[in-house]
Order: sequence, then structure tokens, then C-alpha cells
Amino acid sequence: MMPWPYPEFPFTGGPEPDDPDVRLSSLVAQRLSADWTTRRQQITVTVQNRVVILAGLVADPETRRVAAELAWDVPGVFDVCNALRLYGGRRSRR
Repeated sequence: MMPWPYPEFPFTGGPEPDDPDVRLSSLVAQRLSADWTTRRQQITVTVQNRVVILAGLVADPETRRVAAELAWDVPGVFDVCNALRLYGGRRSRR
């Protein structure tokens, strides 16, 4: 049985709006959408304990590098995990 939240005890299941990780995620996403190299790419930004995790697909290695640099430039970022992949992945030659 799940308890019903009362107005004086609101249910808080997600992060608070002033959470530093939420703020960092927003700032990194803004930088990526403002830069001409990364704005049209499929990049997901997640932040856990001030570590930015970039995931998704990008067009080329240069875009992957630029996305990581833009994330590093945000004040407060402790580390960046660049998990971006290139469209089509690696193809074997025959």
C-alpha cells in the first residue's frame, strides 16, 4: 500500500529545482544548443555528483570533442564522461 501525500507533507520523488546537478545539466545543455557544431546533434546530458555524462549520436569525431570541451567549460563541473557515439558506429572493411 502506498501512502497518499498530504498537503503539509508533499511527495518529493525527484530532484529539487535548486539541486546543483540539475543546474549543471541545464547549463551544459544550453551551451551545447548554442554552439553551431553541436546544436543539431542527438546529445543527452545527465549529471550525477557534478560529473557530466554525454550520451547519444554525433556526426563526426570533431563534434564529439567539441561537446566534451563545452561541458568542461561550465563552472562547477568535476568531470566529463564522453559516451557519445558516431552515426553508423565502426564498420569493418572487407
